[in-house]
Amino acid sequence: MNMQVVGRHIDLTEPIKNHINTAVDTLDKYNLDIISIRAIVSAEEKKGRPGISIEFTINLPHKNTIVIKQRDKDLYAAVDIAIGRAHKVLARHHEKMIDHSKPGMEQNTYDHLNLESDAGHEDEIVPMDLELHKPLEIEEALSMLKESSQHFLIFNDHDNKTRVLHKRNDEKFGLY
Repeated sequence: MNMQVVGRHIDLTEPIKNHINTAVDTLDKYNLDIISIRAIVSAEEKKGRPGISIEFTINLPHKNTIVIKQRDKDLYAAVDIAIGRAHKVLARHHEKMIDHSKPGMEQNTYDHLNLESDAGHEDEIVPMDLELHKPLEIEEALSMLKESSQHFLIFNDHDNKTRVLHKRNDEKFGLY
C-alpha cells in the first residue's frame, strides 16, 4: 500500500505523521488490497473559526475512489473520526465482497447427480421440437396448464405475441 501524508498551511510534526500512519495501518484488517491512501491535512478558517480539515483518498482495485473528509477543532480528533468513517465504508465493502462471492458454476460439485461416463459410448444429441415455439390458441394453452402442475405457461399466439397464462389464487386464470 502506498501511503502519502500532505500538509497544507500546517506543519506536520513526527507525532502527527505517526498518529496518521498508525490509524491508516488499521485499515489493512479488511484484506481489500488497498492500492494507495493519501491524507491531506489542512488548517482552515471557516466563518471566522479556526479548524483542522483532513481528507483521506482511498484507492481500491475494481472500485471507485473513496474520499472521506472530516473537519474538527482538534487534529487528532479529526483523524480518529475520519478513520472511523473509513472503517465503516471498508467494512461495508468487505461484507459485500464476502456475501456476493458465492461459488460459480465451475466451482460447484455435481456429486448428487451420479453422472457416470462409459468409455465405450459417445454423447449423442437428439433434436426435438419444442412446443413453446409453436403458436397456440388460448384454449389449447389453458388445457395444457390445467393438465400440468405448473403455475404459469408462456406461449406464442397466432399473432406471434408472447403470452403468459397463469393460475391465480382464487382458482381462476390470468392472461398477459
